[in-house]
Amino acid sequence: MDEQPEPATEPAVDAGPPLDRRAELSEFLRTRRARLKPEDVGLPDFGRHRRVPGLRREELAQLAGVSVAYYTRLEQGNGRNVSAEVLDAIARALRLSDAESSHLTHLAKPKQHKKKPSPPTQHVRTALRQLLDSIDTVPAYISGRRSDILVWNRMAAAVFGDWSQLPPQERNWARLVFLRPEYRELYVDWEQKATDIVSMLRMDAGCHPDDPRLSALVGELSVKSEEFRRMWATHDVKEKTYGVKRLHHPLVGDLTLNFEGFRLGDGSEQSLITYHAEPGSPSADALRLLASWGTDATRAGSGAEKHGRPAGR
Repeated sequence: MDEQPEPATEPAVDAGPPLDRRAELSEFLRTRRARLKPEDVGLPDFGRHRRVPGLRREELAQLAGVSVAYYTRLEQGNGRNVSAEVLDAIARALRLSDAESSHLTHLAKPKQHKKKPSPPTQHVRTALRQLLDSIDTVPAYISGRRSDILVWNRMAAAVFGDWSQLPPQERNWARLVFLRPEYRELYVDWEQKATDIVSMLRMDAGCHPDDPRLSALVGELSVKSEEFRRMWATHDVKEKTYGVKRLHHPLVGDLTLNFEGFRLGDGSEQSLITYHAEPGSPSADALRLLASWGTDATRAGSGAEKHGRPAGR
């Protein structure tokens, strides 16, 4: 497998301050309310001037069947005693997706637990490493919290770059997509890939607001990338477990790959991600070519990355 052994403990980081759950709840509800218009939810619009976009608090409260004062307290981050039934009513009124409803619940009714400095160190089971080793024609990797890339197979290295050449803390999709120019070249629809990554980080923030590594990552990206700051401010959350990605590979050109994400059921918060091409397509031929080149493809790609550009461009 094209990877370095995972360290016994994760490398030290300059921990950022914990994310403010009350502020996160307030901004999430405000941005969800702002994206709706009265006509979207069956309310009359009398043409009155609206100082802010979207539904007013009183309109949202009416739709959810709660008092304006109660909803206002919740939107101000005071949701400690809110019931699941009220959250469901607000989620329906806001037209939230399943992922957004889950995120709202995490923010408004956090699980009670002893405060820990950080979630446990991420380890990948030996059997999963062996599974990746056995998949020699399909790019596959395992990702964990914070969009960390934990382990991968040879084909993933041939398609996405030789991550073993990076320090462990840099093997992270958010850092790769926002801070490394070669990934802007690799992804034909870079904006969509970046949006997906930010949405997943938002979900992590709802589940682990006290994770210092996550807050440090968000802080670093906010300082270094204006695009990340813009996307983070939208408070969008979603889970994307399948779809299509279009790549421009430095060696074999354009690739159209279907991806599937499988959440592991062992409580590790890890996912197995695989990519495959339509049988008989030019992309399938290109993957077979990369597989036949073996480590030569990986070396060529990593050699380009050292110069900050894709090979052959």
